[in-house]
Amino acid sequence: MQSRWDIGQPEKPTLNSDTEQLKSELLTLNMGPQHPATHGVLRIEIWTDSEIVAHAIPHLGYLHRSMEKHAENLDFRGVIPFVDRLDYLASMNMEWTYAMTIEKMLGTEVPRRAELLRILTGELQRIASHLMAFGTYALDLGAFSPFLYAFDYREKILRLFEEVSGARLLYNYIWIGGLWNDWTDEQLTRVGVFCDEMEEEAKKYHELVSMNRIFVERTANVGIMNIQDCLDFGASGPVLRGAGMKWDLRKNAPYSLYNEFDFDVPVGTGEVGQVGDCWNRYIVRMKEVGESIKIIRQVLEKLEPGPIMGKVPKVMKLPAGEVYVRAECPRGELAFHLVAKADEKTPYRLKVKSPCFTHTSMLPRVAPGQMIADFVATVGSIDIVLGEVDR
Repeated sequence: MQSRWDIGQPEKPTLNSDTEQLKSELLTLNMGPQHPATHGVLRIEIWTDSEIVAHAIPHLGYLHRSMEKHAENLDFRGVIPFVDRLDYLASMNMEWTYAMTIEKMLGTEVPRRAELLRILTGELQRIASHLMAFGTYALDLGAFSPFLYAFDYREKILRLFEEVSGARLLYNYIWIGGLWNDWTDEQLTRVGVFCDEMEEEAKKYHELVSMNRIFVERTANVGIMNIQDCLDFGASGPVLRGAGMKWDLRKNAPYSLYNEFDFDVPVGTGEVGQVGDCWNRYIVRMKEVGESIKIIRQVLEKLEPGPIMGKVPKVMKLPAGEVYVRAECPRGELAFHLVAKADEKTPYRLKVKSPCFTHTSMLPRVAPGQMIADFVATVGSIDIVLGEVDR
């Protein structure tokens, strides 16, 4: 009977010391799928020599729901609640990218007010996502207070989302052709107030965590993923920018109305630790919060009254063909590859390009030689959501 070592797994190594008398066989441990530091139902099989990780193998599929297959049996509008459940901490961005995919096939023109509100909503979602990353990352490393601070301000965003969509996590708000609901002047005023408050709050986060000596020692020069590693695996988002590469689709391949906005693309600079380490990935997300605030303020200045839905057919049938549309989501570059057949009401094939899946695949590259505690810091620094990994 074949063992699992005979069917594609690497041969389990033995670490030898400098002296022939001392030899140690690696111990196999399972981190997850219930372990809180795996940020969801991810199981990572790690081979350890005492506290040192020799090899790490991610095991996926604990949250697999056949989303891509289900999409083949739903009409194009009906897919939106399913994409909500990919990265459920950035559902607005998931819906937006999918809506742009269908709109490109249909040739639908989205009204300007709807485009601006999509940008506002997407950037608020980015802030909420990065607040969650900030809080849970501190929790991974043993600090509880930042988690509470982050949830306090994330709650302000979720309340606004609940008012405009009726939901707090899975929104079904960004529709093909526009939006389900408009924002009121009072809600937009509160968004402006939130931006002012969040800007001041972020300064407290930096004082509390970013330059905290313990946090720096736990994250600086740990889990280094250089630009070449990122390009080899197709990494994107804060992982790629944390390695020092200035690549953001909102700037490099602008979609929607992003070419009208003035904002910067933060990258890892190595001011603390080494470019590409856990600290630089963390600080990129924190700086992006400030850039999102800058974009939101510009949206509030540009907004004018107008429709929020374009013209779309009641019975939606796409022309035969295929399209690939990508967007810059909080965790990296999300894309949908849609294949449609003429006069069909459902997608023939809908493939999701997931940044979280790509980043998870980098763990075996970066794990060897780390201590187990450092590996926990590395997993947290890539900020994965398993709904998007498994689909």
